[in-house]
Amino acid sequence: MLFSCSKRQTSFGEFVNAVQIPNARLRKLFRCGARIVTGWVVLSVLAFISYRLHFSVAAVASVFLVAVMIESLSGDFSASAAVSLIAFAYLDYFFTDPKLSFVVADPSDFLDLIAFLLAALVITRLVSRLRLQERAAQVERRRTERLFRLAQELLTLEPKTAIDSTCLEPFCRVFEMRAVSLFDQETSELHSAGESHASLGDRTRDAYLTQKDSDDHLTRVSTRCLRIAGKTQGAIGFEDLDECNLMAGPLAAIAATVLERTQAFRSASQAVATAQSEAYRSAILDALAHEFKTPLATILAAAGGLQEAGPLKPAQMEMTETVETEAAHLGQLTSRLLRMARLDRDEVRPQMEWIDIVSLAEQVVERYSKLRTGRGISLLKGCRSAETIIDPELVRLAISQLLDNACKYSDLGSTVTVTIDDQDDVIAIRVSNTGSSISLVERHRVFDRYYRGTEARNLASGSGLGLYVARKIALAHGGRLELEDPTAADGTTFRLIIPVSKSEAHHYDLSTAAN
Repeated sequence: MLFSCSKRQTSFGEFVNAVQIPNARLRKLFRCGARIVTGWVVLSVLAFISYRLHFSVAAVASVFLVAVMIESLSGDFSASAAVSLIAFAYLDYFFTDPKLSFVVADPSDFLDLIAFLLAALVITRLVSRLRLQERAAQVERRRTERLFRLAQELLTLEPKTAIDSTCLEPFCRVFEMRAVSLFDQETSELHSAGESHASLGDRTRDAYLTQKDSDDHLTRVSTRCLRIAGKTQGAIGFEDLDECNLMAGPLAAIAATVLERTQAFRSASQAVATAQSEAYRSAILDALAHEFKTPLATILAAAGGLQEAGPLKPAQMEMTETVETEAAHLGQLTSRLLRMARLDRDEVRPQMEWIDIVSLAEQVVERYSKLRTGRGISLLKGCRSAETIIDPELVRLAISQLLDNACKYSDLGSTVTVTIDDQDDVIAIRVSNTGSSISLVERHRVFDRYYRGTEARNLASGSGLGLYVARKIALAHGGRLELEDPTAADGTTFRLIIPVSKSEAHHYDLSTAAN
């Protein structure tokens, strides 16, 4: 019984749904019929009055034409055409010879019917067009009001250093969307509001990577790139947005404004923080220069004194040499840290010398090979020597930084490869490792000051200054430091390019200019 009752309820619901469309058509026919009846009644009254008062045919035709025009203001051409036929029938029957008959003696009498129909057609068309324009204006006004309300809500939010869900919730609320996602290129972070059923976050990130806008009408997902000053700074995605082809663009423009505002506030906050940290850093660097150098010099002097004090056993000699080696290494690290910090703060002023850059790179590789990094270092030389004008200390620091990064961000037991080539009047030094990679969204920021990628922060500690300073050194020598496009899924290669000087005269000129 339960099953049969349920079946009867379903059949009744299907019947109701089936009669909805015919009912709409019947309502339209009913409205048309009501207009025809109203017009017929009005024409009947006008015909009776005109007949009793013995109006002329021309006067009656004018009155009937006004009635047809008034009826045409409804915009229903079918009703207006029917009223036109009724008006022509009354005019022919009561006022045209022979009267009280439907015999048309003169074919020119049909001109009245043509005039009625033309008036009805023109007026109904104009009325329909005006109504369409009015509806379009109302829709456009509602869109504008929504956009204004959204902009008003976003402007009332407190400025922040990062986009979050509170910045995206007004999009969902005002435009009644299922979900919104925004990818911020500067922070490489994805933010979302609402619950997506179509992987909106991944599609938004893909839109930024491909630099293409898209509209998927099947899943009702639209994505737009956010461009600020002609550059793509992120992407935004909308799910279940009505009229996506019209509204996605204006919404993306508002989102770009919010993103630009956030980036400006973030930059201002970072500028204030940087100005404060610069003062503290200068004081700390000055203190480190004295506090570290003096004890290290004492340790080295003590280790040398132990070796000269008298004969030592092999084990004691080994421990003394270890103390001396590690103290020297710590001294080099301290000097390198202080030098990098000063280069970051000051302008790079190289002291140019005529140096074999291949030999200098060999020295750096040899020193790093002796360190207990847990990685092997392989040197591949494409040329035996290449003399040029450089600051040896600065270039040594740049190569050391690349080797240090390659060792820190690679797997234990892997091999770091250093390749030296002489190519088109430049020396190219490539430092490659395996086991680590830099994502596409982070590649353009690796040389930024203090920037460290997500994977880099998880793998090892650092200051974010190494690559920034190494690039400054390369630029000071007229060269460049580049991150090569990945040829493997788990490898990273940096290329340091230094121009090769061709003559001693050039060396003399550059040395004089540098001094």
